[in-house]
Amino acid sequence: MVKVVFNQKGGVGKSTITCNLASVGAMSGKKTLVIDLDSQCNSSFYLLGETPPKDVSVSGYYKDILYSFFTRPDPSKYIINTKFENLFLMAADDELDSIMEKLESRYKMFKLKEALDSLKNDYDEIWIDTPPALNFYTRSALIGADECIVPFDCDSFSKKAVENVFRSASEIKADHNPKLQIQGIVANQFQKNANFPAAILNELKEEGLPVFDTLVSSSVKIKESHYASKPMVYFDPKHKLSSEFISLYNECCNS
Repeated sequence: MVKVVFNQKGGVGKSTITCNLASVGAMSGKKTLVIDLDSQCNSSFYLLGETPPKDVSVSGYYKDILYSFFTRPDPSKYIINTKFENLFLMAADDELDSIMEKLESRYKMFKLKEALDSLKNDYDEIWIDTPPALNFYTRSALIGADECIVPFDCDSFSKKAVENVFRSASEIKADHNPKLQIQGIVANQFQKNANFPAAILNELKEEGLPVFDTLVSSSVKIKESHYASKPMVYFDPKHKLSSEFISLYNECCNS
């Protein structure tokens, strides 16, 4: 199963949700791969705590596609181990932006899907973190994914962005990937004691949009886990955020 985490609005927790859900799966014994398509490299730093080598990365894979004329690069050679059991990473780096125009001009939009079709045989779950824009990399991820999860930080700007995600996903489903489904919207950084987040979340439900029951709380602990480069189930297994990520994982992967 390939799941992409996407919202065109930045700061909604795409990398946090990607890495924490992937970590829950890995901890439960599933061989899990995270693919980081965002040049900000947040998922890569979260899982590694250091800058990944540029030749063993997503950009390394794409550059070999661009410049290898008679061979097809093996995507498994661009994957590295993390320090967490069962959790692997195809890392991002800052060269993703510089090669994007060339990838677009050479119509390489389906190369990620080819890689995913190959890697599905080796991994139980593949999670893709995307940039906060509907660019080449995000479209490539949506073309290759089975399901899309949409982080939502419960404000009016994010609500508008959610509408754009559904529109974009519908177009890609119609044109390129008929199996693509938006599995659900994740309420992230949720403040349980405030009225507005609950009200705007109810608006989405009333519009008939799929919303996960699990609410991911707002807490400084998640920032501490970022700093430690340890997703919550490793950083503080007994914290309520760890329980929430486990609950969310069960909703989106075991329901």
